[in-house]
Amino acid sequence: MNYFAHHTAVIDDGSVVGNHSKIWHFSHIMKDAKVGESCNIGQNVVVSPDVILGQNVKVQNNVSIYTGVICEDDVFLGPSMVFTNVMNPRSEVSRKNEYKQTIIKKGASIGANATIVCGTTIGSYAFVGAGATVIKDVPDYALVVGSPAKQVGWMSEYGNRLFFNKEGKALCNESHEMYLLENKKVFKR
Repeated sequence: MNYFAHHTAVIDDGSVVGNHSKIWHFSHIMKDAKVGESCNIGQNVVVSPDVILGQNVKVQNNVSIYTGVICEDDVFLGPSMVFTNVMNPRSEVSRKNEYKQTIIKKGASIGANATIVCGTTIGSYAFVGAGATVIKDVPDYALVVGSPAKQVGWMSEYGNRLFFNKEGKALCNESHEMYLLENKKVFKR
């Protein structure tokens, strides 16, 4: 075992936890879940079977990551944010064969108390504001807020708002990297 797990955490046989990861109080990594290297799993987190977390994923307290969710490297999941995995759940009806895949691409951040409805893809370096409800795909670098979530801007890889000039260029005020906006898509130059 080359990772840290608090003594109250439950790590099921058949799960994989990467080197240098940390799993905190009362969290549960279920069978067949895969947690990458250098992840931080906060307090009271559930990682369900077949979930895949890439490297350096930060999961804040009180998050349940249900079967069907894939988080690529460097994803941030804010406190108490919510995933779903079935479109029309009923207690009396088993729909385990209807789980939908949800993909959170590299570097994306999801704010506290946001809800991600299953079957969506959150683009690379996208930023989902606190309390947002995502019901459709979010483009790379997009900033979305509200319920339902609507795009209100663009974000840099450093998590700073981008403001594009008439030529479709924006500079991140922290990294000083240049971004281009072409055909409603953002690219780092």
